[in-house]
Amino acid sequence: MKYSESLKKNKDFQYIYRKGKSYANKYLVMYVLENGTSQNRLGISVSKKVGNSVERNRARRLMKENYRIWKGEIKEGYDMIFIARSTINGQKEFD
Repeated sequence: MKYSESLKKNKDFQYIYRKGKSYANKYLVMYVLENGTSQNRLGISVSKKVGNSVERNRARRLMKENYRIWKGEIKEGYDMIFIARSTINGQKEFD
């Protein structure tokens, strides 16, 4: 099984935010952009609005596990960024 490469550099995130297409629901926002390679790259962002470190890490683990489960159904060659919203752990949104 191939592993997905991680997006770690701020310039990569900024480029995908500018050029990529976004999709959203009440739990997360996803940015997608073709990367021209044969594998996917994944970036995950969870802000302090989500909660304390335990809650943020739980949200991160949930997103990684969900990606791992659906990996076979996802086309190859894309950069994806998942951004957790404050409602991801069952909290109410206060915006």
